[in-house]
Amino acid sequence: MSCAACVGRVERVLSAVDGAGQARVNLAAGRASVKGGAATDLAAALSRAGFTAREDHLRLSVTGMDCASCIGRVEAALTALPGVTEARVNLAAGTADVRFLAGSLTVNTLISAISGIGYVANLQEKSASTPDASLPLRRDFWLAALLALPVFLSEMGGHVVPALHHGLHGVIGQQGLWILQFLLTTLLLIGPGRQFFIRGWAALRHAAPDMNALVMIGTGAAWIYSSIATFAPALLPAASRAVYFESAAVIVTLILLGRWMEARAKGQSGAAIARLVGLQPRQALVETDGGTEERPIAALHPGDILHLRPGERVAVDGAVIDGNSWLDEAMLTGEPQPVAKGPGDAVTGGTVNGTGALRYRAMRVGQDTVLAQIIRLVADAQGARLPVQDLVNRITGWFVPAVLAVALATVGLWLLFGPEPRLTHALVAGVAVLIVACPCAMGLAVPVSIMVGTGRAAELGVLFRRGDALQALQGIGILALDKTGTLTAGQPELTDIALAGGEDEPAILAAIAAIEARSEHPLARAICRAANARGLDLPAVTAFTALPGHGVSAEIAGARWIIGADRLMRAEGVETAPLSDRADGWAAEGRSPVYAARDGRIVAALAVADPVKPGTPEALARLRALGLRLVMVTGDNRAAAAAIAARLGLDEVRAEILPEGKVAVLAELMQQGRTGFVGDGINDAPALARADVGIAIGTGTDVAMESADVVLVSGDLRGVVAALEISRATMRNIRQNLFWAFGYNIALIPVAVGLFYPAFGMQLSPMLAAGAMAASSLLVLGNALRLRFAGGRA
Repeated sequence: MSCAACVGRVERVLSAVDGAGQARVNLAAGRASVKGGAATDLAAALSRAGFTAREDHLRLSVTGMDCASCIGRVEAALTALPGVTEARVNLAAGTADVRFLAGSLTVNTLISAISGIGYVANLQEKSASTPDASLPLRRDFWLAALLALPVFLSEMGGHVVPALHHGLHGVIGQQGLWILQFLLTTLLLIGPGRQFFIRGWAALRHAAPDMNALVMIGTGAAWIYSSIATFAPALLPAASRAVYFESAAVIVTLILLGRWMEARAKGQSGAAIARLVGLQPRQALVETDGGTEERPIAALHPGDILHLRPGERVAVDGAVIDGNSWLDEAMLTGEPQPVAKGPGDAVTGGTVNGTGALRYRAMRVGQDTVLAQIIRLVADAQGARLPVQDLVNRITGWFVPAVLAVALATVGLWLLFGPEPRLTHALVAGVAVLIVACPCAMGLAVPVSIMVGTGRAAELGVLFRRGDALQALQGIGILALDKTGTLTAGQPELTDIALAGGEDEPAILAAIAAIEARSEHPLARAICRAANARGLDLPAVTAFTALPGHGVSAEIAGARWIIGADRLMRAEGVETAPLSDRADGWAAEGRSPVYAARDGRIVAALAVADPVKPGTPEALARLRALGLRLVMVTGDNRAAAAAIAARLGLDEVRAEILPEGKVAVLAELMQQGRTGFVGDGINDAPALARADVGIAIGTGTDVAMESADVVLVSGDLRGVVAALEISRATMRNIRQNLFWAFGYNIALIPVAVGLFYPAFGMQLSPMLAAGAMAASSLLVLGNALRLRFAGGRA
């Protein structure tokens, strides 16, 4: 694929396959996604349209096969997988060679398919599925340049050095020169230039002309006209007997140069994925009965005991069994400071060990690891289609046919009204229109910016789970934020306890902690930690009930306890007056008050403080500077929430909001403008899903992250700033690219047509048109690559 017209043709071809859904194509990534349809049918449809589906090739070693029927069973199991185009089993070698559409399957899926029918399979070797696309283009360019240079010098050099012109004519004559140019140009067109003719002809056969078709028609017309002038000059008027072999040769050479440069730039735009893949180690040291052994990563299973030596990368996600070390988790969080790890701590595949040694148990392997999920999220986001892309595709859908019509009209007008030699002027103008209007830059304008932007975001610990969130985020004007775990650290501590008259503090705290031990709320965990620190013995609890958004209730030794916010006490008819003054004072200082009542009578009030995250003030200041209105939405006590909001400079506070109430608050805010929501807990999942853009703190729950559009891996609120800056920079970059891509065509097509010739004698050379066309694509790519430096520190 080389232009936006290719995108539309591939989408139509794939969508027309029996059983296939709507196809989506990303030009910059060279990737198509489609649900349904047999892999072989999809690949065959692409081939008929002049394209080639990229394939992965794996070789698996298979044990347990002992007869010819085993071959059929293994091959049938593999070919039944969606995406497999070919499976060949060698019984003697005990191997299975599998070809499948790139990105459609994983090694573990293939191995599981074989294991499911009673054989044992392991990865033997994997060939490179995505070789450097720039290498064959580099070869083609240099070969084309070698053939085009003599043609160009022999035809155009005489205009610069007349002695060269006379010398060549004196040695071999004009006819000899034309024949030499014919031979060299023909070799160039059937050699490095044949790709334009193969793909262009396929496009024309399917009535879907693309850039290759334009190049084929333009250079083919120049070659045919020049060949007639060389070998059958009598067919042309005497004034029109000229050759344009140098135009055909130089056009192809310049376009190949542009494509080579594009391929190199595209490789840089997808570097984020390459870097992430490079973080995955190939081998791991696995503990066995007899010691340890090196195994490929693909052969690891959950429960394996792994050894991590100093300086190595963690192989898969797991939990430390013994040992102590510091791990560099910058690849995951964007934070440069190493993190201490000891027994019980989680380790993530791809992170780098320091100077210590660890034993850890594999918990998640293969496609289940955090790194694999990040790679998948980044790849999905890079291949996403933004709403603006649909507009571009609609335009380019008619653009190429319109260019062909303009070229034909140009030739016709020059033949009717042009100066002599009319045929020559008509040919030059028609070819220039075809070449200068190639829509390469249009097709690259959006997807390459998405690739670079989302890749840069991943480097900063920001993952766009939905590609269109990249466009939606830049338009938000209101940002609603949860408090606990988002603005604050989510690790509150018990700071104060006040008792009603006659109560014993250790007994009351033990009872409250025993009940709160059944709860997952951060405030509950703070109370339990305080009781454990004092070494209190906790009583038995029965009839525990969680009251979401309010608190909990339970029974201890026949007495009914309720623990929660003041609204729970009011609902239960419990009088809090004996302790309310103390609680109000704590709230005014930003601490969250919790009440405890036994059999309908208040017995204690507790204060829990959750410190603000270190990066929160800086992040909020930067968000305000970016023009956002900041709203805290929390279930916390109104006074405590107001105190924290005042300290952080938030614009508005919505406190004492129940989980279901957050959605209502968001609906109200969304009527005032596009609204984003940042949260981390299970309670936040509905709000994350409801907001125009949901942003989940990566240190939160899986439910919250699955409901969000954007995930901050580090859990640092400064990631919101990075996400917003990258979103705005990417959309600005896309607008710049589209302006240049369309502006270039709008400006140069009239010049190519020859509108300025009558007044200024100016006519665009096809060679200059080819150079301008290549330069436009390179400018778009170069502009997109600037996004590699977008965004601040996450």
